Amino acid sequence: MRRSLTARALMFGAFAALILPATASADVYDRAGSQGLLQSVGINSMWVIVAGVLVMFMQAGFAFLEIGFSRGKNAGTIIAKILVNFSIAAILYWAVGFAFAFGGDTGHVLGTHGFFLRAYGDPSTAFPIMGFSDATIESKFFFQFVFCAVSLAIVWGTTLERVKFGVYILYAIVFSAVIYPIASGWVFGGGWLQVNVGMQDFAGSTAVHLIGATGALAALLHLGPRKGKYGPDGKPRAIPGHNMPLFGLGIFILWLGWFGFNPGSTLNALDGRFPEVVITTNIAAAGGVLTAVATAYWRTKAIDIGMAGNGAIAALVAITAGSGYVVPWAALVIGMIAGVIVVLGVYAIDKYIDDPVGALSAHGLAGIWGTLACGIFTHPDLAAFNAVGKGGLIYTGSFEQLGRQALGVVVVFAFVFVLSYVAFGIIKATYGMRVSEEEELAGLDISEHGMYGYPEQFIPAPELVGYGAAPQGTAAASGIGPITSHTEVPAT
Repeated sequence: MRRSLTARALMFGAFAALILPATASADVYDRAGSQGLLQSVGINSMWVIVAGVLVMFMQAGFAFLEIGFSRGKNAGTIIAKILVNFSIAAILYWAVGFAFAFGGDTGHVLGTHGFFLRAYGDPSTAFPIMGFSDATIESKFFFQFVFCAVSLAIVWGTTLERVKFGVYILYAIVFSAVIYPIASGWVFGGGWLQVNVGMQDFAGSTAVHLIGATGALAALLHLGPRKGKYGPDGKPRAIPGHNMPLFGLGIFILWLGWFGFNPGSTLNALDGRFPEVVITTNIAAAGGVLTAVATAYWRTKAIDIGMAGNGAIAALVAITAGSGYVVPWAALVIGMIAGVIVVLGVYAIDKYIDDPVGALSAHGLAGIWGTLACGIFTHPDLAAFNAVGKGGLIYTGSFEQLGRQALGVVVVFAFVFVLSYVAFGIIKATYGMRVSEEEELAGLDISEHGMYGYPEQFIPAPELVGYGAAPQGTAAASGIGPITSHTEVPAT
């Protein structure tokens, strides 16, 4: 009886703690008094929220990019995956992730304040690394949460067309609550790499993109390639995506979202910094497109659509670390080199690992390059303004900052890879990671969700009530029977 009463009391206490008004919000308005909040609080909070919404919209970009690079039988599952993973990240980053990443003394290993965004006292001391901005904590939390969701989305693009849906859920819990918050907090949450080592990463080349790509690598080593990806001789074969225009739309949405990603990391609309970051971000992306197209043409004598898009993504990833540290001419150099890296990286990785979207190269290799580039191109004045690290090699003649950047990359990669590899190993041993061969051949839309992303292409004509006339010249139009086939679309 006592145990029952104790359990009920604990449950009631926890529930009451969550439904009571958050002391954080109360503190903000108490300090404002009858005069209301400072105008700067409203303006900066609005800017941070708008930037966060742009970053949130990147989820649509990832959806279109992945759908475009998938075959039609696997298009629908991507929408369910993105919605579920975004929702898991939203709840767990609110509950514990934000606190682990930002809620600690400067130089922390694991944050200790701000769980459920409450009971943390003065925001400037609870989250000291963000104290330079007077935007509300709620706006800063939202902005950092959508970063977590982006990093998680990067993991899954590499696993298209053969992974069980439940794997998304299980790893998303570990990633959003533990892996991402701790590792990113070290890099740009006021953790030990940022404060004690002096590692520079303005918006997350390592803290977001390399973390996601490292989790993806761990997943792929357990998952294996898609059926038909490698021939009997072991050489890779192309498995073309079904909709390159949709892929292109995804690229443009991601490019747009980056204008929230990098400029929003200023957390301030009033100091004039964010327009400069917009310029460096855009120039880098443009350079990446051009060099990626040129590099792919040099290798294949064709203008590769996929490489053009990945050139933009790789350059945007690379400039993410330096967007608040470098001047425009350096941004162009960083982006152009990233465009070369992503193409050569995709060709090299494809020989051994099946990565349908090229994320290991676009987010992993480009993320490493962008982080190291700070050690070369960081302007001393911007390093001093941001109060992190020193100027880069070309300004100081010293390799010190480059060494700090390299140390950060190695530490983050090792931490994320070990935890992710173990997590996926446990998932594989208990739940399993990939669907059966029959389910893979049929497509994940029907095998995992019981429906098709493109019903009119796969369902027999008599069952297409309400879909109108079937396409002329197809089996459905002639009444022969189902269009769907359980024979794998050959890789060419």
